[in-house]
Formats: sequence, structure tokens, C-alpha cells
Amino acid sequence: MSRKAVKPAATKAATKPQGKKGAGGRPSKYKPEFAKQAKFLADKGCTDPEVAAFFEVALSTVSLWKLKHPEFSEALRLGKAEADSRVERALFERATGYSHPDTHVSSYLGEVTLTPVMKHYPPDSTAMIFWLKNRKPEHWRDKPEGFNDDAPPPAAVTVNVVSGRKRADAQ
Repeated sequence: MSRKAVKPAATKAATKPQGKKGAGGRPSKYKPEFAKQAKFLADKGCTDPEVAAFFEVALSTVSLWKLKHPEFSEALRLGKAEADSRVERALFERATGYSHPDTHVSSYLGEVTLTPVMKHYPPDSTAMIFWLKNRKPEHWRDKPEGFNDDAPPPAAVTVNVVSGRKRADAQ
């Protein structure tokens, strides 16, 4: 009876190419040009779910890309910051009022006339309140009438509810 020599089975570590940690699994859809596209989308006001829809990936994939690709994360952060700054500026202008040049187009006897004008938008009280409540909440938060921060809290009140059926049955 002859015995065959049995070679030990190769381990996974021995078969993996050296220097490629975690090379298994599905290849990433991420491409370096995605950072520029992400910045453009964020600059236009897109949220992370909308960015995921644009790239046709799950929201979790965008979150993973932000962790694994710092340039992608930075591009989104910068784009969102620029969009937020524009909205802040627009809110400020709406709250304080603003003017801008415009052109009035008119037609008289078939002749078109372009007249430069200055359009003015007065301050908007709703925008003012919104701005102040967010910038100075200690002075502009909503408080009930006559509310005093130094007053002690009101006494606790206990209400016992008794069924009305007992009373109706007793009669």
C-alpha cells in the first residue's frame, strides 16, 4: 500500500498579492473626476441624497466616498459652504432691503424702447425676524407674554379624572 504525499493547502494569505490590502470585493465606482462634479452639485444646492442620485449610487456609498476620498469630501464641503453663503447674503439683502439695476422694456407706436431703471426692494419684516431669531436668540426668541426668567417654576398640579358613568348610573 503506497501513501501519496499530501501537500498542505495554500492559505488565503499566501495566495493574496502582496501590497494590496482589501483587494477583494466589488470594485468602487468612484472616479477622481467625481470630486469636481460633486463640488458643482453642492454649489447648486444639492443635498447628499441628490448627489447620490446623480452618481446613481446609494447614500451610504456617498458617505463612504467622503471617508475614503478626502478630495471628494472637501469638494462637497466647499460647494455647500458657497451655496450657504449665497443664501445668507440673499436673506440679509431681503431683510435690509436692496436695489439693483434693471431695464424697462416698452413699446410705443411699434418702436421698442429700453430704459435703464433702478429697482428697489424694501426691507422685509419676516426676513428680519428670521435673521434676528437665528443671530441673536437670547434677545429675539419667542417668549410667552409676561414671562420672567428669574421667576420660580409654577407649582405642580395633579388632575384626577373620574368616570362620568358612575354619576349617570347613580341617578
